[in-house]
Amino acid sequence: MLQQILHDMYIDPELLTELSDVQKHILFYKMREEQLRRWREHEAWEALAEAEGLRPPKVKRAASDKHIQWLLGADGEVWVWIMGEGPGDKPYEEISEELIAERARLQAQREAEELWRQKEAEITNKFRDALANEKARILAERWKVEMEDRKAAKVLEERIHEEFKRKEQEERKQGEEQIRLQEEQRAKELYWTLKQAQLQSQASEKEEQEWEEQLRRSKAADEERSRRAQRARDEYRRLSLRAIQKGTVAGLSFMFRELGQSHEQEARLYHHFPGPGPPLPLAMPVSRTWERPLRPISREVIVRWFKEEQLPRQAGFERNTKSIAPWFHGIISREDAEGLLENMTEGAFLVRISEKIWGYTLSYRLQKGFKHFLVDASGDFYSFLGVDPNRHATLTDLIDFHKEEIITVSGGELLQEPCGQRDSPPDYHLLFE
Repeated sequence: MLQQILHDMYIDPELLTELSDVQKHILFYKMREEQLRRWREHEAWEALAEAEGLRPPKVKRAASDKHIQWLLGADGEVWVWIMGEGPGDKPYEEISEELIAERARLQAQREAEELWRQKEAEITNKFRDALANEKARILAERWKVEMEDRKAAKVLEERIHEEFKRKEQEERKQGEEQIRLQEEQRAKELYWTLKQAQLQSQASEKEEQEWEEQLRRSKAADEERSRRAQRARDEYRRLSLRAIQKGTVAGLSFMFRELGQSHEQEARLYHHFPGPGPPLPLAMPVSRTWERPLRPISREVIVRWFKEEQLPRQAGFERNTKSIAPWFHGIISREDAEGLLENMTEGAFLVRISEKIWGYTLSYRLQKGFKHFLVDASGDFYSFLGVDPNRHATLTDLIDFHKEEIITVSGGELLQEPCGQRDSPPDYHLLFE
């Protein structure tokens, strides 16, 4: 699958969404390496063709005859107009003074409006509470009960209410006048503050400081990109070496050992499918009896692919047994896989059949969240797509290898606890019917 992507220099958007950030980074790094290799090969071929006379040498383009022409004034010199010195232009100082005055006025107006809202709320609360207290006092003293004429009590209450309303209006006017004076004073203070700030900024070296800060950030970004590329190259070399020392050798040894065993072992599945069945060859080379599509198009095609190509290679079985591995699952979605891993600790994992490629997806539980790695099984080996260059003879070899070796250097993922089945029948029952 990786070789096909590098050959076409294209990856399907749906497949790209299934890759983790580390897989995307390494895949793009490999695609860039392939572009550089093709360019160097093309340049070498062009040079060889020119040297042997098969192609005429490239002719350099002549210098451009484009030029510019300045607009001349009445005196024959280049016409120049300076803003602020033309007829009808305001001087720069006058424009600057107007802008500062307007900014000071608007700021003072906003502050005055806020002060007035606070003052108005204070006045309203004050007289509302006073009126309520007065009414409570009148009721407490039972004036209305003691007075023979209830109308007189009503008139007294209205008179008191009007008196409080008059006092409230007077205090409102005083508050408005006080806020207006504060607004004018604040506008003057802000004007001089902004004026002094403008004079100070003209004398500072602000432009030089901004340039130095921009240069520092640019250098830091370049260094970070270099560190990421170096980590990707180190991880690629480390995993390649580990594949030679452990992964590939162990997988090939397992294949040769299985080829020497009898092909008449029982295909009974101990965990979920007891009973006799047809003999199942262990780790035998696959002879395809059907034409596999370029990519999975339906669940029925995926089930047939598993039965035709993966079942003879003991995909999903424990090593040297006839039992299905506890980490193996059928065709389930990403959401279902995360639901199974939700209540498990970091390091828990499961392997499910992918609906995007001919292969599998390893779902891994992080301390906070999940990761999903695509496992390419389109050829005669198993490997992580774009992350791990190691090739393993069986799917079990890949899982056992990463129980001791991390998947990526940046993430440090180590397979620890397999996530088994929760339902009955298990989600892979269609694969073994």
